[in-house]
Amino acid sequence: GCGEALFAPALPWRKGGFMAGTVATPQFVANIEKNLTLKDGRLVTVRSLHPSDVETSYEFFCALPEEDRKYLRVDVTSRRMVERRTTELDRSRIERLVVLHDDEIVADGALHLEGHGWGENIAEIRLIVARDWQRTGLGTLLARELFHLASKSRVDRIMARLMRPQTGAHRIMKRLGFSEEFLIPEHVRDQDGTWQDLIIMRCPLEDLWQEMESNFQSSDWRRHR
Repeated sequence: GCGEALFAPALPWRKGGFMAGTVATPQFVANIEKNLTLKDGRLVTVRSLHPSDVETSYEFFCALPEEDRKYLRVDVTSRRMVERRTTELDRSRIERLVVLHDDEIVADGALHLEGHGWGENIAEIRLIVARDWQRTGLGTLLARELFHLASKSRVDRIMARLMRPQTGAHRIMKRLGFSEEFLIPEHVRDQDGTWQDLIIMRCPLEDLWQEMESNFQSSDWRRHR
């Protein structure tokens, strides 16, 4: 399934509270690459999306079941669209992460910063996991890395937006600590052109970290630096 979220960089956040008197500046950290072992023993790599990932990214999206692609914001079966999202990266406003297994992308996530006006302290998280890798904890793992980027970008609040049929994404967000705030009937169209209800969820980043720490302390995830 696929999930989305918005978050806000205001005061720099760190575990235990905020650092007072510092102005938030949307700014992502350097390229990320981490090797992680899932609880089923499979080794995956979480890293920043590279411009050279066009082909593997396109293969990932085309391999998604039609039902999963149907509720994405753009037509990811369009190679031109995948090329744009892969190569046209504004790292001051968006960070894209991918999870790879044997050089194959199995999950894709993004963190979007608004960075101005009313949305100065708001950002958006989106993620989608290959069907064969769902219910393995991979979505939670990827969300954890995106939340870490959010904290580095001094984000205070994260919001998630999804269509009503995205029950898997809704389940993940609730498990992470998001609460449903609004439902707007027939507000967005899916890729078939059908109007769908839009669900907006949100959660303070500090609460998300507490929930994530609880989840990981009670699991057997192993990290390899």
